[in-house]
Amino acid sequence: MSDYGHELWFGSFITPTAHPPQAPVELAQTSERAGLDLVSFQDHPYQSAFQDTWTLMSYVAARTERIRISGNVLSLPLRPPAVLARAAASLDRLTGGRVELGIGAGAFWDGIVAMGGRRLEPAQAVRAVEEAVDVIRGLWATDETGPLRVTGEFYTVNGAKRGPSPAHRIPIRIGAYKPRMLRLTGRIADGWLPSLGFLPEGPASLRAMNEQIDEAASAAGREPAAVSRLLNLSGRFTSGAGGGPVAGDSR
Repeated sequence: MSDYGHELWFGSFITPTAHPPQAPVELAQTSERAGLDLVSFQDHPYQSAFQDTWTLMSYVAARTERIRISGNVLSLPLRPPAVLARAAASLDRLTGGRVELGIGAGAFWDGIVAMGGRRLEPAQAVRAVEEAVDVIRGLWATDETGPLRVTGEFYTVNGAKRGPSPAHRIPIRIGAYKPRMLRLTGRIADGWLPSLGFLPEGPASLRAMNEQIDEAASAAGREPAAVSRLLNLSGRFTSGAGGGPVAGDSR
């Protein structure tokens, strides 16, 4: 893998369990006390055992002081981008610039449909993410004159007033795995946010997937280093040797 010259971050990836409700909050606070840079929460609005991720993020923001906060990744089919843009900007202003935005095209479609979302084919999902990013960034662009108008296949904004602007430039990271979404990430995203467990060949997949992002970024006239690279790792400490790159003896 290339060295993109990015600052090294460490963060936590927390399940927004509903029982007990304070458990993910306490883990977030522990993450801050441990000096981590980022606390993030998976987002599955169709999962009745989970709390709503955005509500939880807002509560955690009020119970922490320094750590950055992100969805990892937010389920875009159930979170309209115009509303998400205002929510993210508002929370960013309230926290003094601690919000990061991770979005995903959707994966568990039966659950999404059960909650009233639309089932999309893979190519449709890619186009929907691109339209959503246009809407989100457009509503944040308060330095541009006139209302926002985006006419898309999946998302349309017809004269929405821009704002509020975030407290800082919120990076938009995409949870991408397939070639079309990886190319989209290279073209328009601020970052890539996959999970190791979903990579087709585990760590061995990273080189080729990063190359796809790099090639798409270069073709769009961007520096590949403009796309930050984050990776979710799962593991556990055990009393003996374990499987996987982050499982085994805590010593």
